[in-house]
Amino acid sequence: MPETLDAIDRRILRALQRNARMSNVELANEVGLSPSPCLRRVKLLEDRGVIDQYTALLNGPAIGLGLTVFARIWFKTQDAQTTHQFAETVRSYPEVVECYLTTGECDAIMRIVTADLHAYWRFQSDYLMRIPSVQSVKTDVPMETIKRSYELPLA
Repeated sequence: MPETLDAIDRRILRALQRNARMSNVELANEVGLSPSPCLRRVKLLEDRGVIDQYTALLNGPAIGLGLTVFARIWFKTQDAQTTHQFAETVRSYPEVVECYLTTGECDAIMRIVTADLHAYWRFQSDYLMRIPSVQSVKTDVPMETIKRSYELPLA
């Protein structure tokens, strides 16, 4: 069941989504609280699982990972064992940064990050196509990133 958030919780979450490195004093000032109650609220949001983790977002091209592709995956069969085996295998591939089981035309969709097109081709042929449950893979290569955000919309 979704957590009930009051206006202050939502202000805290919006601020932390924009900049999770801000100090508690800065956060408290931004949301209109004194530091102690602000810290208590953040701790409660963490304890309740509303705040899942803190992370640094890296610039892929700056570290030699300049290609992002979206791969649509079709399974040979769609039983529970097939999807479980696929999920376990894909979780071990660091190149796969997001993966979702889907309804519709394909069975799964994933976002994959590699150095370049050749590196992706090698990953697809050496790893993706060797997953026993995978029947086929169709790859979409984006031409331009229009929007990239990890902030969830809070009312």
